[in-house]
Amino acid sequence: MNDVLEATSPATSLSGPATCVTKVELRVSCKALLDRDTLNKSDPCVILMVQNDGQWIELDRTEVIKSNLHPVFGKVFSLDYYFEEVQKLRFEVYDIHGTHSIGTRDDDFLGGVECTLGQIVAQKKMVKPLLLKYGKYAGKSTITVHAEEISGNNGYVELSFCAKKLDDKDLFSKSDPFLEIYRINDDETEQLVYRTEVIKNNLNPVWEPFKVSLISLCSCDEDRKLKCLVWDHDSRGKHDFIGEFYASFREMQKISSGNKVSWDCMNPKYKQKKRNYKNSGVVILTDLKLHRVYSFLDYIMGGCQIHFTVAIDFTASNGDPRNSCSLHYINPYQPNEYLKALIAVGEICQDYDSDKRFSALGFGARIPPNYEVSHDFAINFNPEDDECEEIQGVVEAYQNCLPKIQLYGPTNVAPIINRLAKVAAGDGNIKDASRYHILLILTDGVVTDMADTREAIVRASYQPLSIIIVGVGNADFTDMQILDGDDGVLRSPKGEPVLRDIVQFVPFRDFKTASPAALAKCVLAEVPSQVVEYFSHKAISPMSPMRDLPTPILSPVATSPTE
Repeated sequence: MNDVLEATSPATSLSGPATCVTKVELRVSCKALLDRDTLNKSDPCVILMVQNDGQWIELDRTEVIKSNLHPVFGKVFSLDYYFEEVQKLRFEVYDIHGTHSIGTRDDDFLGGVECTLGQIVAQKKMVKPLLLKYGKYAGKSTITVHAEEISGNNGYVELSFCAKKLDDKDLFSKSDPFLEIYRINDDETEQLVYRTEVIKNNLNPVWEPFKVSLISLCSCDEDRKLKCLVWDHDSRGKHDFIGEFYASFREMQKISSGNKVSWDCMNPKYKQKKRNYKNSGVVILTDLKLHRVYSFLDYIMGGCQIHFTVAIDFTASNGDPRNSCSLHYINPYQPNEYLKALIAVGEICQDYDSDKRFSALGFGARIPPNYEVSHDFAINFNPEDDECEEIQGVVEAYQNCLPKIQLYGPTNVAPIINRLAKVAAGDGNIKDASRYHILLILTDGVVTDMADTREAIVRASYQPLSIIIVGVGNADFTDMQILDGDDGVLRSPKGEPVLRDIVQFVPFRDFKTASPAALAKCVLAEVPSQVVEYFSHKAISPMSPMRDLPTPILSPVATSPTE
C-alpha cells in the first residue's frame, strides 16, 4: 500500500545547543538528473548529510521516486537553525536499485552539493548544479531546496480525505489512486505539500489522515490556492492522471459536525471532449483538526509571569564569612561567587516579573532568635514576606544576614524544593498560564539529603517550576550531576521517573573566566522549553495569544518539528 511515501514524515532534527528558537523545513526537488538505467529512468532518492566534528553523518533521506528524472520529493526535512553557527549540509542524490545499499557503486551516484543552512535560509529557494566526484558537473542536473521557517505562531492541521466513484484507468483491475496537494506560491509556482499513500484496486479510496503545518499548507494564508491532483499509480512511475480540483484552507474549514466538504475531481480533457461529462469522481474532506503550536514567547507575551526565588547555602563548609578565604566573604571591590551567580541569573529573570519582587531563602544555618538550625528561612528574617525589591534588594538582604547567622549544616535542599513546589502547585491549580517559577539554588557542596531531594524533584516536576543549581567553590560535584536529567531520567528512590526534566546543574568554576552572560545563557537555556512543556502537558493556552488561528482550535502543543 505504501508505494508512495508520505510527504510529511518527520525528520531527525539537526541538533545543537538547547537555546534553539527557530525550526526550518526544507523541501527538495531535482531537474534533469542523469539516467543511469538501461531500460528505465533513474529511481532517485536524496540523502541529507550534516557535518559533525568534521565528519559527514546521514541525518535523513527522502522517499524513492520511481522512474523520474525530474523528481519533486514529498519528504520534509526538519532542522534546528542557529544564526550564530555555520551548519554545513550536503545533499546527495542516488539511483536506488531495490535492496542495493547506497554508495556501493559509483554509477548509483547522481550528484551532490554542499552548502550551509544559512545560505539556504538567506535565499529561501536555492538552486545549485549537482556535482559528481572531483567537481565534475552531473550534466545539466540541478537540485532545488526550498526553506520555510516554522515560527512560534504556527500550527498544524490534521486532514482526512476520501474519494467516491473515481474513473477506472486500469484494464484488468481498478485504479490505484493517490492524492497530491500543491500550494500555489505568490509567483504562481507550485510547491508539493503532501502526497498520500496509494490505495490499491479501489475507486472509493479512504486515505490515511495526515498532519501538515499551516505554513507548509498555505503559508498561513487561508485564501491561498491549493491545487489537488488525483492519480492512478503505476509501478514504473508513469502515473495516469484521473483529475484535479482547486481548494483553499478557508474552504476546508467549512467542515463542521456532520457536514463534509467535497470537490468535483475534473479532467480538463474530458470536459472539453465529452458533452455530458460531469466529473471523474468526487474527493471529500471528512475531517479537519486544527492544532495551535505555542512558543515560549506566546506565553510570556500572553502575560505569564516568571517568579524568581533564590536559595543560598549557609553551611559551615563555606568558611567563616569574616575570613577572606570564605566563599561568603564580602569583598567591597569584587562580588563573591554567590553574588556573581545570583546577579547573572537574577538580572535576566527580573525582566519577566512585573512586580520585580523576589523570594530570597537560606538553608543550613543557625538563625536568630533561638539559633536553631533551619533549612528553609527568609534571609530578610520576615517569614510572612520573604520577598525583596529587585535583585539589588536580594543582594542587600544577603549581605545584612551574614553577620546575624551561624553557618552550620548539613546541606539539605529538599525542604526548600518542597516549599516552592507547594507554592507552584497553588498557581498550577489556577488552570491558566499566568505564573511559572524558577528556583536558583546556590550551594558549595553535594547535598546531604540526596534521596529526599530526588523525591522532591520528582514531585516538583508536576508543577510550574524549573530548578537551577549552581555549584560554588572547588568541591567535587560529580554526584550532583545525577540531579540533572541530561544523562538519563532522574528517578525517586522508589523508582518513579520525573514527569519533566526540570533541573539544570552547572559548577560555577566552569564560567570563572567567562562573562556572567555565559553562565546565565547556560543555566537558563532549557527554561523556555520547560515552560512550554509544562503548559502543553496541561493543555493550557497562553492567556492572550499574540495571533489567534482560525477556529476550531483543539489542543495546544509544544513547538516541534512538523509531525
